[in-house]
Amino acid sequence: MEAFAIEGGKPLSGTLRIHGAKNAALPILAATVLAEGQFEIHDVPHLKDIEVMLKILSEIGAKVSHKEHCVSIDTSQIHETHVPDELMGQMRSSIFLMGPLLARFGEVTISRPGGCAIGERRIDLHLSGLTALGAEYVDAEGYITFRSKSLLGNKIFLTFPSVGATENLMMAAVLAEGTTSICNAAREPEIVDLQNFLNAMGAKVRGAGTDTIVIEGVPKLASVSYRVIPDRIVTGTHLLAVGIAKGHIELHNTVPDHVTALIEMIRGSGVEIKVRHDIMEIKNTSRPHPINRIMTSPYPGFPTDLQAQMMAYLSLANGTSLMKETVFEGRFKHVTELERMGASIYVDLGTAFIRGVDKFYGASVEASDLRAGAALVLAGLAAQGTTCVQQIHHIDRGYERIERQLQQLGASISRINI
Repeated sequence: MEAFAIEGGKPLSGTLRIHGAKNAALPILAATVLAEGQFEIHDVPHLKDIEVMLKILSEIGAKVSHKEHCVSIDTSQIHETHVPDELMGQMRSSIFLMGPLLARFGEVTISRPGGCAIGERRIDLHLSGLTALGAEYVDAEGYITFRSKSLLGNKIFLTFPSVGATENLMMAAVLAEGTTSICNAAREPEIVDLQNFLNAMGAKVRGAGTDTIVIEGVPKLASVSYRVIPDRIVTGTHLLAVGIAKGHIELHNTVPDHVTALIEMIRGSGVEIKVRHDIMEIKNTSRPHPINRIMTSPYPGFPTDLQAQMMAYLSLANGTSLMKETVFEGRFKHVTELERMGASIYVDLGTAFIRGVDKFYGASVEASDLRAGAALVLAGLAAQGTTCVQQIHHIDRGYERIERQLQQLGASISRINI
């Protein structure tokens, strides 16, 4: 079993390039199924979730290679519409393939996704949305099978602005007959990136980034070459790394507008941030000021995917901060692990009361999920002594060799076998 060993107390310095966004790459890779031909998708990070998606594409007939950070996919020989059960169980995001496979082949079968460590992720919006486009499904014995002779455009209202449902319905609707409107759509930058990719293929999609997306169906799409946007959560994690460990770094290949909520908050807590085009310069020399109230919410609000990292940062603030989690009910599992390191946090009814302490102490802790693991790594950077972060396979799902990224900035962190 692998773990991270971290010697804390070393300020960060240097320059780091942010890799492509996992949450943009996954639906884009799924969307290649919509057309026959040779795709090249650039700046795709080497992550476990990406590996699983590429294995699925290979299993259903695509020819796939991932060299450096470029994925080449030949989709002309895809013949299977049943997403392999074992791979489906390894990554919930494989549900993205429902829309594209249904749109291109008229049918798709998946095993029902299981639970999630951070809370309930219902798929009812995916099912009702595809049904609204004219598909019929059977849900029996753990499998969901959709079939449709022809998808038809429709007006779809999402009761919650689900990112996954928005993206799945976009991909299904691009080959439907007529016009589809997705109302109360999610507004995340990754959805804008998917729109741009689909339009590069010849689709007619507009409105991504707003709460209404309109798709005019087209009869056919074509293969293209495309570059994925930078990862805003990785960007935010490194911003907070400087905040917690102190230091002075530059982040390249960023989109500052994608992390506006975070920038404004940590500027208010005392971190100096300068923005020049796609470069962000971050400097911090002191303990953070507390933040009175943070509430996670869908984009453009404060992202739930940065809540754990922000909590680690505020645990060292000079005062008490309040943080309310509104997106995933199970996203406070890192609290107990941070408390092992000396944090003082009280949780009640989805709200965390974070009383800042003078320092963290190195300890042996476990990552319960991807972002919780990142928070523990950040805490280790600031801790007195050695921190051992276990269950780091979670972290590898969203950060490409995070230890190498931090080593590049001067951190003392190594991947070890335990």
